[in-house]
Amino acid sequence: MRRRLMWVAQHSLAIALALMFLGPVAFVTLTALMTDEQALTSRLWPEQWNWANFADVFARSELLTWTLNTFLYASLATVFMLVSSIPAAYALSRFRFRGRKAAFLVVISAMMLPPQVVAVPIYLVWARLDLTDSLWPLILPMLFGDAFSIFLLRQFLITIPRDYTDAAKVDGCSDARILFRVILPMARPAIAAVALFSFFYCWNDYYGPLLYAGVDQEGWTLSLGLATFKAFHSVQWNLTMAATLLVTAPVIIVFLFAQRVFIEGVTLTGVKG
Repeated sequence: MRRRLMWVAQHSLAIALALMFLGPVAFVTLTALMTDEQALTSRLWPEQWNWANFADVFARSELLTWTLNTFLYASLATVFMLVSSIPAAYALSRFRFRGRKAAFLVVISAMMLPPQVVAVPIYLVWARLDLTDSLWPLILPMLFGDAFSIFLLRQFLITIPRDYTDAAKVDGCSDARILFRVILPMARPAIAAVALFSFFYCWNDYYGPLLYAGVDQEGWTLSLGLATFKAFHSVQWNLTMAATLLVTAPVIIVFLFAQRVFIEGVTLTGVKG
């Protein structure tokens, strides 16, 4: 008993933080399994386990369609971001050319620019291209890179010794081959970190789909659909919590499986950079 008490005392801060984060999750889960009459009452434990709430969410909304749209949006945007941001970060970290510092300052300036500032002119551009009422205005810009991802990748790549690239050049490797055969295998933690950042951002994005997705529910994402579902079922808290749990569960599962690589990538890009 004394050993257990010592363990609790040593990890008291971690236990308190864990309870702080797990408390809302437990509340949402228990409320999602309650009846409509019991939800948000003083009775915190379900008197009747109402698993049918999850089926009601699917019956009363286009949740499967929203999930598919969100997955396509997050996946394509992440892939496009990696295709464009990795070469840009590699060039900023390895090549010596005139204007490199100015280009890096442009990347940092783009990180500090709120998207609402340029929302009107960008929307007019996509409207002239007749691509509004879809998610393509949110996916296609990733082909031109993401400032935050370029910054993180560049911070990691400058920590890789130049001896590796110099040795590859002596062997006759081109810059493209050095990138794919030498740099990318060593930069897997950083690539995984920026990929997860991008995927989670797109999965939780509300402002972008609200601006471009239109009024047709067939083109909505989970964040936009969940907000509308809450508005129509604001008094049915059990259904609202069930929908919230279904939307957040995939993100939590992905993070639990990828947290080791994610934390390693963030640590390396933040400390060594």
